[in-house]
Amino acid sequence: MSIHTDIGYATVHDIFVRGRNLSTDIIPNADFAEMACLCILGRTPEPNFKRMINLLLVTSCDHGFTPSSISSRLTFLGAPESLQGAVAAGLLGAGDRYLGATQNVAEMLVTWSKGIAADAPQAQFDGRARELLQSYRSDKKRIQGVGHPIHVEGDPRVPALRAISKENGYYRACWRLLDAVEKIQAQEFGRKLPINGAGAMGAIAADLGLDPRIARGLALVGRTAGLVGHIMEEAVRPNGPEIWDVVLKEEAKAH
Repeated sequence: MSIHTDIGYATVHDIFVRGRNLSTDIIPNADFAEMACLCILGRTPEPNFKRMINLLLVTSCDHGFTPSSISSRLTFLGAPESLQGAVAAGLLGAGDRYLGATQNVAEMLVTWSKGIAADAPQAQFDGRARELLQSYRSDKKRIQGVGHPIHVEGDPRVPALRAISKENGYYRACWRLLDAVEKIQAQEFGRKLPINGAGAMGAIAADLGLDPRIARGLALVGRTAGLVGHIMEEAVRPNGPEIWDVVLKEEAKAH
């Protein structure tokens, strides 16, 4: 049996990542988005592609108090010696409802946009969106990438993400299908559920041609930085004790 990775290896004097010398080639020249693409995709991205990868990382970094940041803070409350444990706790909650939804959206859009060219007439996207919505209603499945508990009138991230996608040539079939889903759902199914941040990021990942699992992975990478920020704030201005106190008070009421 041969144990081998194409990603990287080290010798006594050098470290190589995807065949490139880390010390003499990568460190002096690459930024983090380029390094992420090199590790994950095995190549250095062209500028527009890198811009979109940066968008995914930046957008997923933080959204205030969410289950992931609350989990990190409460874990830090119980184990202040374990920064890594607190970060891991936040990431473990990144499932199908939060952050991981980017993967689900990308999978949905890749599946349902098959056979439609990026420059196809709008009617084709509207028709496919109608089929998608009817199918999901029949199967009683939840549409991914639309609706938000706070941004009920529209997620403020989405217009910016759409505009930058267009500027960089990545407003393609999956983005167009998601926009059509939002439109047809409001016009013909009577439900106004604006596209949310996870939906936009899923569309971007799909139009970049990424494996949908990478969409989830990049969301986790971005959120890691945000969680470190929450933990550092927790260390100097704690919220965890108050959150825990709310639980104790509600428990006391119940008994």
